[in-house]
Amino acid sequence: MDTERRAFLDELLTTPSPSGFETDGQRVWVEYVRAFADEVTTDAYGNAVAVHEGGGDGPEIAFAGHADEIGFMVRRITDEGFLRLTRVGGADRTVSKGQHVTVHAADGPVQGVIGQTAIHLRDPSDDEVEDVAEQFVDVGASDEGEARELVEVGDPVTFSSTVHDLHGTRLTARGMDNRVGTWAAAEGLRRAVAADVDATVYAVSTVQEEVGLNGAEMVGFDLDPDVAVAVDVTHATDNPDVNAESRGPVELGGGPVVARGSANHPTVVDLARAAADGAGIDYQLQAAGIRTGTDADAFFTSRGGTPALNVGIPNRYMHTPVEVVDTADLVAVADLFGAMAERAPAFAPFAVDV
Repeated sequence: MDTERRAFLDELLTTPSPSGFETDGQRVWVEYVRAFADEVTTDAYGNAVAVHEGGGDGPEIAFAGHADEIGFMVRRITDEGFLRLTRVGGADRTVSKGQHVTVHAADGPVQGVIGQTAIHLRDPSDDEVEDVAEQFVDVGASDEGEARELVEVGDPVTFSSTVHDLHGTRLTARGMDNRVGTWAAAEGLRRAVAADVDATVYAVSTVQEEVGLNGAEMVGFDLDPDVAVAVDVTHATDNPDVNAESRGPVELGGGPVVARGSANHPTVVDLARAAADGAGIDYQLQAAGIRTGTDADAFFTSRGGTPALNVGIPNRYMHTPVEVVDTADLVAVADLFGAMAERAPAFAPFAVDV
């Protein structure tokens, strides 16, 4: 990954974007794609769409990642000045205590910690982790009045962890889910523009996936493409505490993960596999027998049915502050999207042969 592309990724990952509060992150994405897209638009809730206008009668294909990350919100301010929380999306109660957090208040970020009673003071026989609603943030306020000068109910809260390089091409940060997907969608569009493909190509950054695929439902209806490809993280199963026999196998660094079954249209699967083979891109397969758990589940039922596909980016430790991806996988996904955009006319119209 070159310096400019890495700088874009880092800016996405360090810009807080919890569900319902994606505006700052969307601004970063929109500013980047404006440099090469023919047009960039946003809607009332902040979904962002960038387009390359193809030539002739080529099909329309959308590559979409979701901009939002999981987190918390301030639910209540106690008499003593502590903040009680509610979850935004699938926040994991087992990893939140003892973490640095940032409350994104109207007057600017407020630093805090999610309290954890010292091991010396806890009953050794009672190490059950409380639900998020029972946990609290300490911002240093001495009472309720002092806390209310800093924050208010409904302010979003995110972990304060940031981006760190691991060995080789491995990278860790919070919110890889799914800023890496919006990065890949943008880069796939950039490759399509550079190749001047005949297909009309959309890069999409959706909102509120973590709380119900809401943005994809909006975009899928308004955009109505011939094909919608949702790019999201998927569970890597190559770390020691995952039962790969029941979950995978999916390997970090093994390339894009092409899902089959449920929302994944067979012809779009064939397009992805042919594009990967033709471009020499290694890829992995994943079974999705019931649902994908991604924006693809919203796209494929839009209007009269939109041929869809879920492409996964292998991710370790999902929904924790220390998610890990391999940047080689990100580049490979973007390359795959560029190759799919080039080959799309050959696979249109996208329909099963009954």
